[in-house]
Amino acid sequence: MKWNESILDYGHYLKIERGLSSHTIQNYIRDVKKLISFIDKKKISSSPIAIKDELIQQFIYEIAKEISPRSQARIISGLRSYFNYLIFENYRSSNPTDLIETPKIGVKLPDTLSEQEINNLISAIDLSKSEGERNRAILETMYSCGLRVSELIHLKISDLFFDEGFIKIVGKGNKERFVPIHFSAQKYIILYMNEIRTQLTIKKGFEDTLFLNRRGKSLSRQMIFMILKDLAIKIELNKKISPHTFRHSFATHLLKNGADLRAIQQMLGHESITTTEVYVHLDTSYLKEIVEKYHPIKS
Repeated sequence: MKWNESILDYGHYLKIERGLSSHTIQNYIRDVKKLISFIDKKKISSSPIAIKDELIQQFIYEIAKEISPRSQARIISGLRSYFNYLIFENYRSSNPTDLIETPKIGVKLPDTLSEQEINNLISAIDLSKSEGERNRAILETMYSCGLRVSELIHLKISDLFFDEGFIKIVGKGNKERFVPIHFSAQKYIILYMNEIRTQLTIKKGFEDTLFLNRRGKSLSRQMIFMILKDLAIKIELNKKISPHTFRHSFATHLLKNGADLRAIQQMLGHESITTTEVYVHLDTSYLKEIVEKYHPIKS
């Protein structure tokens, strides 16, 4: 089996068997291509089936000179997935990355916005412009439901179940979940749909897409980033924020107000509760309140 042939088959496996997005698939394949590039550069003859852990370790040593431990860990994880696929297809009997030690990295958590900061961002939206109503509905939805940016831009009108108070989200791996949506977010979505969206010339194929740009097509991930960046500059917010910051703030604020961690896990669409525990950043004052309220020893 040749490298290029295996990568093509691997891409099909990631899409069909694991249901990953094209963006995620590209990242996985990019990791393998970096290994291939290293092999070609060193003029080493080795196939996907015959490659040994010593050569992969040599590759890791080489890239460690140029990239951070976090990036190293991601590449090792990507290669491990690739060789697991080869084992799954019976091309290999063992994974050559099993003996590769992953660099120790700390957990990097995004900045969390306070409730006041989120209100300030939303209040800074210029509602005199047609896209203002859309942007307000977007921010309200992100904060109300804790959506990933990919989930937001692919949200469909047919996914809105306002009578029941839920929206349907298609998350990672095409897994569906229902998330409660606050009535205020519902109100702003309906306002946007009735006053702004109806005035657009919607392109074919985007009739059911909720949030559209001025050309009647779906918004890009970059557009959502830019909306937030411009608002942060406008209110002189000295934090690096992204759509992920809204998702993190959603989870943190729910937990601080007494929500159950398992419920938050379901709303975020995390497979493991461990992911949610890492994701939700608690300040020490909240932990202190929990101990004082629930510990059996009372003063």
